[in-house]
Amino acid sequence: MSKPTITLIGNGKMALSIAKGLSATYAIEVIGRDLVKLEQFEATLKTPIIKTLYSNATIEGKTVILCVKPANLSEIAPKLVGKPDVLYSVLAGTSLESLKTIDSFKYCRAMPNLAAQNALSMTALVGDATLRDEAIKLFSSIGMTLWVESEKELDIATALSGSGPAYLALVAEALCDGAVREGLKRDDAMVLMRGLFKGFGELVSTTHPALLKDSVMSPGGTTAAGYGALEDSNVRNGFMEAIRRAYERAKGMK
Repeated sequence: MSKPTITLIGNGKMALSIAKGLSATYAIEVIGRDLVKLEQFEATLKTPIIKTLYSNATIEGKTVILCVKPANLSEIAPKLVGKPDVLYSVLAGTSLESLKTIDSFKYCRAMPNLAAQNALSMTALVGDATLRDEAIKLFSSIGMTLWVESEKELDIATALSGSGPAYLALVAEALCDGAVREGLKRDDAMVLMRGLFKGFGELVSTTHPALLKDSVMSPGGTTAAGYGALEDSNVRNGFMEAIRRAYERAKGMK
């Protein structure tokens, strides 16, 4: 039995991450402007794809995931021939109304993250209510999903789960740097950090973070000393401000 086909417009990092997650379940078509880059995309994916240039592309009746840069939407839209059944967009800060420059029967905004390449994305979704079940099924192929009730919530989700891998990468790097500064070998610090993140992911999936913190922090202990340093450095407010600024940026991109 042949796989259903998903058409990705764009061949950047997010498109590749999504394709990696979907390729086990779907045949992948990628539409781009440069055949060499499409061939590089296929080689990196290590799975055959349908390679289509904009000059030869039609999206009539297809399920399409728009993966170009938000600033390129106005350039790309006139090149797309035909009316897809569904247009999904992973363009940060690009409203459903803006997507209507591409004619489609139905529209849905999706915000996956980099972990899509390992089928571990956290993807927020919003759009045509009749698409809810279909969208959740599709994006569940690359990880977990959450259907939200408004574009405002989707933009906040972009700041949290979409941009979140970058924030957590900063935490991971800083923890390792701190351990190295105190005398631990870099390779050992990396092993410990990776184990920490893997185990914490399982813990926080079932337990509130405040309870996890309290269960580790004994009176006058090492964790309490370190936690005090984080509060002294205003780290909590820094992360909250990161969410606010990312959300404001998402709103400003419309």
